[in-house]
Amino acid sequence: MSSDAIAIRAAEVGGRPWVEALHDWITTVDHKRLGILYILFALLFLLIGGLEAIVIRIQLMRPHNDFVSPQVFNRMFTMHGTTMIFFVIMPFMFGFANYLVPLMIGARDMAFPRLNAFSFWLTAFGGFLLYFSFLGGSGLYGAGSAPDVGWWAYAPLTSRAFSPGHSADYWTIAVLVSGFGSIGTATNIIATILSMRCPGMTLGRMPLMGWMTLVMSGLVLISISPLSAAQIMLLVDRYLGGHFFDTQAEGPRRCGCIFSGSSGTRKFTSW
Repeated sequence: MSSDAIAIRAAEVGGRPWVEALHDWITTVDHKRLGILYILFALLFLLIGGLEAIVIRIQLMRPHNDFVSPQVFNRMFTMHGTTMIFFVIMPFMFGFANYLVPLMIGARDMAFPRLNAFSFWLTAFGGFLLYFSFLGGSGLYGAGSAPDVGWWAYAPLTSRAFSPGHSADYWTIAVLVSGFGSIGTATNIIATILSMRCPGMTLGRMPLMGWMTLVMSGLVLISISPLSAAQIMLLVDRYLGGHFFDTQAEGPRRCGCIFSGSSGTRKFTSW
């Protein structure tokens, strides 16, 4: 190959547009790049969650502090707790797992590369959707309002009577979407470890971090799956008239009614 051809090829590589590089990162299914994206995503939300923690700590510095109002404090508390659990700690763990697990067990990639990328973008979409509540939490015709139900979101605080507007809906959908992403990533990690180890890499010879990742993924499936089901039930309560978390209707116990009697009286029989 002539020196001119080498110079032309080097110029093509060096002058690659940043748009193409960005496209490669957005559409990647490589486990290393996805691991880096997970960690960068977690660092971004760590910064945001840290700022919210500072607001909380300043408010609690002394009694009767008026740094923020009680409503803003509840919003900061809700957003901080949700952010740190679902969009900092879990992405950090999944980021290191994505980058290191295939290398530790001798696999070329994760078992389901496209599912791996899809799960990451679900998690990212859930995080950005949660913070969009600052703009659209009170609807398009009002100022934004972040969710203020606490990051536990206990009933009946999540009912429409105590949480009007759409702020609780943003919280519910964000946690639900990120939960689907976490379930997909955990399933992918378990499948990779159990079925893609290189010859001679038995479970007994697997590094301790591989075992930690395997157990962590199992715990994610055990915990996030019922949490996602609870988010679906909460959406049914808020929009379809369900009674899963309706304390006045005795929760899921009262799932049907029989109306009887004259036009002026009604008799309710639950089953």
